[in-house]
Amino acid sequence: MCRRDNSDKIIMDNNLPADDPFREKRTAEGILEAIFQGKKIPMILGFKDVRAAAADWKTFSNNAPFRVPIPSEEGVRSVRQLPIETDPPEHTDYRKIVEPFFRRPKEPEMVEKVEALISALLQQASSKAFVEIVREFALPIQSRALTCLLRVPEKEAEEWISWGIHVFRDGNDGTAKGATLERYIHRQLDRATQNPSDDFFSALTQAQYQGRALTRDEMVGFANLTFAGGRDTIIQTIASIIGYFGEHQEQLETLRSKPDLINTAAEEFFRFISPLTHIGRVCPHATEVKGVAVQADQRISLCWASANRDASIFESPDDLRLSRKPNPHIAFGSGAHNCLGAAHARLLTRILLSQLCERVDRIKILDAKKHIERESHYERHLGYDSLVIQMVRRG
Repeated sequence: MCRRDNSDKIIMDNNLPADDPFREKRTAEGILEAIFQGKKIPMILGFKDVRAAAADWKTFSNNAPFRVPIPSEEGVRSVRQLPIETDPPEHTDYRKIVEPFFRRPKEPEMVEKVEALISALLQQASSKAFVEIVREFALPIQSRALTCLLRVPEKEAEEWISWGIHVFRDGNDGTAKGATLERYIHRQLDRATQNPSDDFFSALTQAQYQGRALTRDEMVGFANLTFAGGRDTIIQTIASIIGYFGEHQEQLETLRSKPDLINTAAEEFFRFISPLTHIGRVCPHATEVKGVAVQADQRISLCWASANRDASIFESPDDLRLSRKPNPHIAFGSGAHNCLGAAHARLLTRILLSQLCERVDRIKILDAKKHIERESHYERHLGYDSLVIQMVRRG
């Protein structure tokens, strides 16, 4: 049960943040006017309303450099992220440039590499008395798997791991972290220009956009999104899955006995966790959203996490059902701007689930510090800041 404190913030009656702090507003009004960085941003909450707005890029535009993420990122990067911070038809042409890399999770060679990677990390984790999952397990999986996706040497992952859970927000100085990322990208682009290969950075230096070469800022914009966009979301998905099985051993046993549920279970974890709470859009013209006036150039929010708990779409939405089907969740967004990295995230999650069933007898949680997303008008539990477990091998 949720209540409101004196600041109108939605919290739990037991003072613990809610997995779904949007339920009351979603049911009553369909919108929550929240404050981010000192500015009011209406959050669209209902599933059908979120999907409709995501499809209407003329009213709710992505053509807004730095302002699609919430909080906005003017202070932590110098370039427009591509292709996400554009609208069709430009978005369509930009997206085609990098789509071949983001389709690689369907290639047998990459599947085998990711299977070997996760197997090795599970073997390492289960050989220890305890392991901290967020930084010692989930972060290495995310970074090393990304080297497979981008066709770069695995040793590059060590530098990426040093950046932490989020390339901008893991630490106190986002500006410095953003500058570190951009220096790294420029080094890789310089290397690829001088000695091109079949890797992601070389593809950017050789790409054509509407009959011309990409500018350096465009190249950096593609790479910036690639490193920033799917990092903490994958890490928190992995950590949340491990934490869930630590609390619900019977569900691991169910999945082990019914391996045909691996794919549906993965989709249910994406819905249930919703690792990206929401994303911004900018209204080029004044409009109205659920009775709330929105001025020209004002931002709104598409709240994926709220939409994925909408009881009008999902029966018993607060229950994690490994066999939930159909499951039309929008954890990866919706419309033209749906997540480029969705296939990559699905591959990692399905392989993780499969190998947990095959290799791990049980998971014992030794210490857990849940990550709380604290904003002006809500607090939401999302993953972990730290999760220490003992992973017991099968057999």
